[in-house]
Amino acid sequence: MPSPQLLVLFGSQTGTAQDVSERLGREARRRRLGCRVQALDSYPVANLINEPLVIFVCATTGQGDPPDNMKNFWRFIFRKNLPSTALCQMDFAVLGLGDSSYAKFNFVAKKLHRRLLQLGGSALLPVCLGDDQHELGLPSKFTLLFLQEAPSTGSEGQRVAHPGSQEPPSESKPFLAPMISNQRVTGPSHFQDVRLIEFDILGSGISFAAGDVVLIQPSNSAAHVQRFCQVLGLDPDQLFMLQPREPDVSSPTRLPQPCSMWHLVSHYLDIASVPRRSFFELLACLSLHELEREKLLEFSSAQGQEELFEYCNRPRRTILEVLCDFPHTAAAIPPDYLLDLIPAIRPRAFSIASSLLTHPSRLQILVAVVQFQTRLKEPRRGLCSSWLASLDPGQGPVRVPLWVRPGSLAFPETPDTPVIMVGPGTGVAPFRAAIQERVARGQTGNFLFFGCRWRDQDFYWEAEWQELEKRDCLTLVPAFSREQEQKVYVQHRLRELGSLVWELLDRQGAYFYLAGNAKSMPADVSEALMSIFQEEGGLCSLDAAAYLARLQQTRRFQTETWA
Repeated sequence: MPSPQLLVLFGSQTGTAQDVSERLGREARRRRLGCRVQALDSYPVANLINEPLVIFVCATTGQGDPPDNMKNFWRFIFRKNLPSTALCQMDFAVLGLGDSSYAKFNFVAKKLHRRLLQLGGSALLPVCLGDDQHELGLPSKFTLLFLQEAPSTGSEGQRVAHPGSQEPPSESKPFLAPMISNQRVTGPSHFQDVRLIEFDILGSGISFAAGDVVLIQPSNSAAHVQRFCQVLGLDPDQLFMLQPREPDVSSPTRLPQPCSMWHLVSHYLDIASVPRRSFFELLACLSLHELEREKLLEFSSAQGQEELFEYCNRPRRTILEVLCDFPHTAAAIPPDYLLDLIPAIRPRAFSIASSLLTHPSRLQILVAVVQFQTRLKEPRRGLCSSWLASLDPGQGPVRVPLWVRPGSLAFPETPDTPVIMVGPGTGVAPFRAAIQERVARGQTGNFLFFGCRWRDQDFYWEAEWQELEKRDCLTLVPAFSREQEQKVYVQHRLRELGSLVWELLDRQGAYFYLAGNAKSMPADVSEALMSIFQEEGGLCSLDAAAYLARLQQTRRFQTETWA
């Protein structure tokens, strides 16, 4: 009997769906089941008609959107001309990974499950909906062939898009952008370090519009790379060739061939991330130390999840710190397993804060440096923001791998359509790009509600806004939350100017935009709008909710929020 073949396809934005898919692949291979694991957009979707057994693992992003690495698949699978018997030979299961605190919980998984049934697929079980809010020995994928000496030809380095290149920069070929400036824009006594960073993109082929985002590929700190190599007993200068064990698996495009151990750890392995349960499962398989192995098995068991949460997730303990806590196991990890054990560093997205019409050949971002304390002695730091903040172009040339993709915000092109922009904190970044672009094109009716704590500490681009106000190009409504006894936020300013907001939306067809932290601000702003619709528009609560829903459906209410 030929061995049955399973295909696991994933759509992942933050890496969780990929991690779950890799875990499913490992479980399948343990059971002597041939299994391939691939991102949906890297799989030739026309071949689905020949697949007998498929598991789809997919996340949901934003307002019910598919992840970036399944958007091409998504467009194809919803083509109207696909026959209703296209997938009649396929048995399938869909696993959705979502968060029930969001309105469109697991929307992508539910919609995909229905579509696969429409195309004749046979569901092995009802759609499975994972919820992030809920409490609750294998061969390596690659072999590292160590080289005794450096090869005579070729040199180590990232695959990058060079100036003048025909193809635009991408994740597999980023542009190494020179950093022009890295300026702190919060006051010295302010609790948070926020940077305005400017890159030179001359000759990169990069072009962007207001609302687009730049993706940046960060690196680990030199101190962390050195510590990792010490704990695992690795020579950072050791060169190796990466060789896949399976014929249909390709090496990561981001790694050069040959590659040094320092390059692998510095630019690829996400040793500063919080490990998932699968990390402890594989680490237990690799452990030769009885006591450490026992603890790792406990952490990877169903019964040990509460203790694992307290040890790892709650304090945000990193992979590097875990390995330091299990030194005997760490020292015995075969290098071949590094890419199975540790996920790849993922790019971070930032709203572009400038317009090419105002700053030709330049790209600016506003970065809040993430740092917070848990019960662990060492503060927790955001990998990308801390790495960016550490770079100083004044000390010598600095280049950062980046590329651009369309964002979720799109602005009207008509010259007289007003826009209301609500951007507290660093949420103002995409609106600076929009205002610069609109002013350069002579578009009027720009209304900005900006919120921060103190006028003299974190009022980003104050002078720029004031200059635009003098020219009648902008109406600025600031909210300084800590400058009076009662805290004042952007939603309070919206209510104060309710008649203006209603006039702009209902009489002048304005577009409404919201960007910033997803914690409570979006709900507070929506509540303020509902109140305005009732008080200024005379609508009952049901009609006010319907009015807001219509704005969203017609893309006249757009949001870009982040955790």
